[in-house]
Amino acid sequence: MRVRLTARVLLFDPAGRLLLMKGRLPSAPEGPGAWFTVGGGAAPGESVSEAAAREIVEETGFRAFELGPIVWRREGPLALAAETVWMDEHYVVARCAGGDPVRHGWQADEHALIDDIRWWTHAELLATEEQVFPPGLADLLHDILAGRLPERAITIPW
Repeated sequence: MRVRLTARVLLFDPAGRLLLMKGRLPSAPEGPGAWFTVGGGAAPGESVSEAAAREIVEETGFRAFELGPIVWRREGPLALAAETVWMDEHYVVARCAGGDPVRHGWQADEHALIDDIRWWTHAELLATEEQVFPPGLADLLHDILAGRLPERAITIPW
């Protein structure tokens, strides 16, 4: 099974809101969709931090941001369009000035599969009944929002 090194970005604005995208998998394009963090696969030879920075620009249009540490890691299989891959996800904290994200850097599949992108307050994440990834995101954010970042990435459930 192919391993896909992936940078997921916990992108916060000055108010502590988190930017999430809502979309569907290529393997289930008619599915209901779920909310997830900005990010994507690393290019060959690209580090997690380099991939995180590139994905922020491509998926949001934001060019001014500060990358922080990798705080979480999770691994597991994911069925994509033509294959199942082993996802090796690294969650990177980042901060920016906020504002409205733009979609001009999106690839065709992102335009087809991403339905929404918006900022979420922690209270909204705690209250939502919509599906959000990673599972338990709202609870996982307590320490991050309080400024308690782990010295090394914590493994979270797939």
